[in-house]
Amino acid sequence: MACLPVFIYLLLISFCKCDDQLTQAKQLIRPGDMLVSKNGFFALGFFSLATSNQSLFLGIWYNNIQERTYVWVANRNNPITNPSSAMLAISNSSDLVLSDSKGTLWTTMTNITGGDGAYAALLDSGNLVLRLPNNRTVWQSFDHPTDTILSNMKILLRYKEQVGMRLFAWKGPDDPSTGDFSCSGDPNSDLQVFVWHGTKPYYRSIVLDNVWVSGRAYGSNTSFMYQTFVNTQDEFYVIYTTSDSSPYMRIVLDYMGTFRLLSWNASSLSWAVYSQRPVTIGNCDLYDSCGPFSYCDFTLGIPRCQCIDGFEPYSSNSSRGCRRKQQLKCGGENHFVTIPGMKLPDKFFHVRDKSFEECASECSRNCSCTAYAYTNLTITGSPGTIVGQSRCLLWVGELVDMARNNLGDNLYLRLAKSLGMEIMEG
Repeated sequence: MACLPVFIYLLLISFCKCDDQLTQAKQLIRPGDMLVSKNGFFALGFFSLATSNQSLFLGIWYNNIQERTYVWVANRNNPITNPSSAMLAISNSSDLVLSDSKGTLWTTMTNITGGDGAYAALLDSGNLVLRLPNNRTVWQSFDHPTDTILSNMKILLRYKEQVGMRLFAWKGPDDPSTGDFSCSGDPNSDLQVFVWHGTKPYYRSIVLDNVWVSGRAYGSNTSFMYQTFVNTQDEFYVIYTTSDSSPYMRIVLDYMGTFRLLSWNASSLSWAVYSQRPVTIGNCDLYDSCGPFSYCDFTLGIPRCQCIDGFEPYSSNSSRGCRRKQQLKCGGENHFVTIPGMKLPDKFFHVRDKSFEECASECSRNCSCTAYAYTNLTITGSPGTIVGQSRCLLWVGELVDMARNNLGDNLYLRLAKSLGMEIMEG
């Protein structure tokens, strides 16, 4: 009889809803059902939020930390309104299907035929994968992110000639529906990424400069997140990895339009912010907040707008931009000055396969060329290869959305020769 309690305990464990896989025979059919990744890092299941107790969402969250943190939501714009009939199942056509009594709310739509025996698994990376019996992955949540980037997630900036993935922030702190802010690669260039407020640029980041490509590391004293850019014939993407393979670092686009790199602090039981862009809401880090020919100067204790060399403010309002102290004359003598440490302006022309001298000549002989920049990049190509890529950028007309810090590029700015020489001598 002494063995009876042990037997009952083992029997209860056998009914624990903590499997990491979903099959055609095993479904999630009530709010308490969950998939839990093999080592317990992530869970997938139904959840509701304070402002929507009558609505259920299917999502993935960190399973073994005290602060409930969601990293992916399937039906963010189509919540379950009849929780008692909620179901996540694998269909006869080998698709994941979320439904309630009103019908289908979300599906993977893989269009696979002959996929009997398909199963879904929640991995320790936080990736939900749908696989055929031969273990071929036919769908994964990492290809369909919501607002969060996790380690080893492939963020597609471009596929062939199209913009790749787009992250969409939550609408509010307790509302996972699609918000006003989103993030994607530049539709016109591989070289930069935008945060959009609706359809308008809100913040811009250059992703292919000499610093980003050589690699950046962010994090604490014990864990770092690295970024790697890969450019193949069809794809251009970035992958973030952690130094200790920790899943507890993430990048999120929040509902206020801020990108944050966060790491879980086990001592304070909270998320620590290690990097964020824009730096502070409302300062000059936002898109074109300083106006033309002006930049946000981060080398100052309090960042503020400054005119670039050879320019002066239009007025006392520094956000209106700057104007030339001395106008250029086509055919007259001009000079280029070097401005170091710059976040390069938007609206450039990218000229490929040029040397530095050829890039400088391209701008110098064109009266309309305002400035140029050059970097000889080395990035990862197809698996196992390293690709050299020159980046010659030319600007015509106004220079907008610039910043200055200690890690930026050289910007070569055209000025009237007499003024350019004065700046160099000063």
